[in-house]
Amino acid sequence: MPARSPARSRAPRTLSVVVPCYEEALNVKPLTTRLFKALRAAKLEAELLLVDDDSGQGTVDTLAAVAALQKDGYAVRAHVRRRHEGSGLSSAVVLGIGMARHAVVLVMDADLQHEPESVPAVAAPVLDGAADFAVGSRHVGGGEVDGSWPLARRVISWGATALARPLTACSDPMSGFFCLRRDTFDRGAAVGLNPMGYKIGLELMVRCGCARVAEVPITFRDREAGASKLTMKQNMLYLRHLAHLYAFAYPKTLALALAALVALAAALVRLALALLS
Repeated sequence: MPARSPARSRAPRTLSVVVPCYEEALNVKPLTTRLFKALRAAKLEAELLLVDDDSGQGTVDTLAAVAALQKDGYAVRAHVRRRHEGSGLSSAVVLGIGMARHAVVLVMDADLQHEPESVPAVAAPVLDGAADFAVGSRHVGGGEVDGSWPLARRVISWGATALARPLTACSDPMSGFFCLRRDTFDRGAAVGLNPMGYKIGLELMVRCGCARVAEVPITFRDREAGASKLTMKQNMLYLRHLAHLYAFAYPKTLALALAALVALAAALVRLALALLS
């Protein structure tokens, strides 16, 4: 009887982690060390790609932090995006996904509001083939927001989610913590991505035709260093973004969708202003 050949070891599961950043040098080291500790525990082989919008000294500090981490053996690299490559968080994510070395790509923020320890769990449904798109969600069982948000911010978040509900059944489409395959991304790129503002996850879910969306509970933490990039300008960009997505998803009912969007947006703005006054 012939001897059995030794069992083949499973091929390593690989992951590219893309992080857009702007003046986030203080967070680079804790993000990297915590991320790779979690990845090693989950037996994931990965790279970390920082897509940095050139901010002068902030970028110099980020590159210095990356160089020190590379000397310590971490698989981290940084791409400094110049003006001709675009601007804004969403287009930085699109650029980073296009530069990723692995077939599965996870996107998260640099400010540690997304816990690096949650990366293996958020990536798992896509790595295992159970989903086209996975979202780190605050709104499913076990998910939460750490700290207290002011009432106005909670109302705006609720309204923004409600406005997106006809586009996706995901309970947290505002999340910037998500995972997908490169070939899924390429499917969306083929029909034309139109990233604007901060809600690139919603853009990809809709334009990439992601029917199987998995929501993984996460704790959304308070920012540890640096300043928030969310402004009223970003809120207005979100409304424009929704208009484009409704036109893409419901071309035959565009007029009705836009009318509903404008009415809901106006009501939301009036409520927010009343709460802030």
